[in-house]
Amino acid sequence: MRNQRIEKTGSVEAAPLEDKETGQPISRDLTRRTFITAATASVAALAAARIIPPGILRAVAAPRGGGAVVRNALHIPPVTPVQVPPGTFLPLWAAPATVDLGGEGGHKYSSVLAYNGTFPGPTLIARQGDVAAIRLHNGLTNEPTITHWHGMVVPTVADGHPLYAIAPGATYDYEFQINQRACLNFYHPHPHMLTSKQVNLGLAGGFIVRDAEEDNLHLPSGVYEVPLILRDASFDSAGNLTYNPTSSGFFGKTSLVNGTLNPKLNVDRGVYRFRVLNGSNARVYRIALSNGAPFTVIGNDGGLLESAVSVSQIEFGPGERLDLLVDFSGLSGGNKIMLRDLAARWDLIEFVGTGNGGYAYTPPSPLSTIVSLSGPTNVTRLFSFEGMHSINGLRYEMNRIDFQVPFGVTERWRFTTKGNAPHPVHVHGASFQVVSRSGGRGQVFPWERGWKDTVLLNDKEAVEVLIRFDQYRSSLYLLHCHQLEHEDQGMMSNFEVV
Repeated sequence: MRNQRIEKTGSVEAAPLEDKETGQPISRDLTRRTFITAATASVAALAAARIIPPGILRAVAAPRGGGAVVRNALHIPPVTPVQVPPGTFLPLWAAPATVDLGGEGGHKYSSVLAYNGTFPGPTLIARQGDVAAIRLHNGLTNEPTITHWHGMVVPTVADGHPLYAIAPGATYDYEFQINQRACLNFYHPHPHMLTSKQVNLGLAGGFIVRDAEEDNLHLPSGVYEVPLILRDASFDSAGNLTYNPTSSGFFGKTSLVNGTLNPKLNVDRGVYRFRVLNGSNARVYRIALSNGAPFTVIGNDGGLLESAVSVSQIEFGPGERLDLLVDFSGLSGGNKIMLRDLAARWDLIEFVGTGNGGYAYTPPSPLSTIVSLSGPTNVTRLFSFEGMHSINGLRYEMNRIDFQVPFGVTERWRFTTKGNAPHPVHVHGASFQVVSRSGGRGQVFPWERGWKDTVLLNDKEAVEVLIRFDQYRSSLYLLHCHQLEHEDQGMMSNFEVV
């Protein structure tokens, strides 16, 4: 039903905060029947507790200029399991912080917004079947926020819809079961008209799900499994992260990987697994290795592909993820390889050989079994991404439902654009299978096979996907452009699964 009005629902009640001395999770009300708690707390109390001591933080980096580039050791975000003891919540603070983006090249501090004081936020870890219980604290000084679990298939009240944005000093409780295969997801704010700013200033992190199928592959792990959150950034004269977008998007002047400027990673002579996320607001990356060696693609947004694929370059947009194997077995001690963005002509990260023995690995075939969705051959729904602010001629209104989707039915959706692309199209509430791209680049790329939740749509292209919503009936979700400035300008639609 088009243009249906919707109302925000949920309960508001007082809630204690976690112990600020020990940092231990706090007890939750076991009698509550919803996932939502919005509790008011004094801004003064939040200000006193919001920032983890700077000694364990991390952030910006030195400007690129003449002379040799001083490389900083790649920051690896701390790992935090989401499975907590019954009756507790994992606290997740969104608040200002000061972080050091430098390292051995010299300290360089920057003011950012951060989850739990780290930039990027902690990497959350869960296993299929776990129950995540997370309490979001809004420690921002003057803005509402809410956190979306990009790629997680969860009920509406746990999805981070802008309807549920909370005021400064309030909390929001999430509780949801992990009902999906192993994959890398992306958590970030989703308040209407503030998403782009809050993400760009630092609120983002990775969310890794594991399962038995992945365990059985014995993939590189420990120090040989490395998250790489790519993004661009700009800094003011004081060296602080600054957000200065245009209507066409934010394009920063330098690159960061895991919040590190000019990073390097020492690598042993073996295979590494890189969990790569495009965490930029608008930038599309075209990555390649400086020596021309291939990447082995084993997965993407929705987890493992059916079989590994070898490619020399990969183009991917904001919100998309990659699961890559890189073999450094031929890299002797002291030799270097660069990961580059061919689009911006940036050196993203330098890999330096240690000469030590590493993890020898060859991916099996097949990696996984993916059941193809079967559905209509004709288009069920057409979505035209128009200008920088509307879908099918409609600009987003938070209280309007634009269409309804039947539960458990496979549909064929077609995405087109009337200009101002790229538009990375993201769907909440389900993964989809990309079946065709016509015009423009004219193909479905190997890293777009399997299960996806975000697909890159360029000008003069039409992309068709098959999708089925089969987990949560009577749920409200979003379809939008993940070029975040476009999203905030209104290139987003509410839809309901019925």
